[in-house]
Amino acid sequence: MRQLQDEGRRGFLRASLTGVAGLAAASLPGAAQAAPFPGGRLQVWSCGGLAEAMQPAHAEYERRSGVAVVYTGAFAAALGKSLLGSGSTEVFAGRVLDLAKKLRAEGRMIYFKPLCFTSYVIVTPTGNPGNVRSVDDMARKGVRVAMAPEASPPGGAAVMGLLKKAGCQDAVMANVADPGTCVQRSVEAVTTGKADAMIVELRVTRLPQFAGKLDIVEIPAGLFPPPPLTFTVGAMQEARNRALADDYVAWITSPDGQAHFERAGFIPAISPRGQELVEKLGVKDV
Repeated sequence: MRQLQDEGRRGFLRASLTGVAGLAAASLPGAAQAAPFPGGRLQVWSCGGLAEAMQPAHAEYERRSGVAVVYTGAFAAALGKSLLGSGSTEVFAGRVLDLAKKLRAEGRMIYFKPLCFTSYVIVTPTGNPGNVRSVDDMARKGVRVAMAPEASPPGGAAVMGLLKKAGCQDAVMANVADPGTCVQRSVEAVTTGKADAMIVELRVTRLPQFAGKLDIVEIPAGLFPPPPLTFTVGAMQEARNRALADDYVAWITSPDGQAHFERAGFIPAISPRGQELVEKLGVKDV
């Protein structure tokens, strides 16, 4: 598998999570004070979109636990296909709830928990010279739209679904002069002023090459396509040390672990908004 390159609101307000975090700590043994595993080794796979949160999270987990985390971040569908076949890892954090449920049904995953959620925004060059304030504005004549409709799922398909739900897919696509195949390359057209607007996941705006170079316009959450929103994390049957796998999952879903996902532009599962999405989208292992 190809290791993805390194890909929030500032200041993770743990105070706002106190009530939910308390419940999470009570339900996740080891979340508040985990046993150390000096000399331990844990293999973790995740979809590549989580890499920018996972890498600093793993550095912190290694410091507190004495464990070496062997991490692979790659295309979720490819990893999922591998795990449903002959592939093997000890912990898997995947995108799309149905994948976690399928791994559970096939007996490959012992359990899963909600990890985080993604969201979508419109990005414009600094100063928003095209005066794009909504998805409908992207359909306005003369607005230059950047798009990567052929990007690996859910990169292109999710945005197309959002535009379809907004009722302006054809009009917006008519403003796309150069449809791309890579989300990050298309975003570069916005940062350099070659395009006026693009729809991306909020996490993309936190990548080092884009941070501070884009203005962000919120999109109503009702337009978000549900399947790509969800990320889960679970222990796999191949876990050599079940206690260690459980400890990792408990920590990554605790306030300390979740802070890394908030900073990377995700909605932490234990946040008030995250808890709403857990209920709304049914992100539960039953």
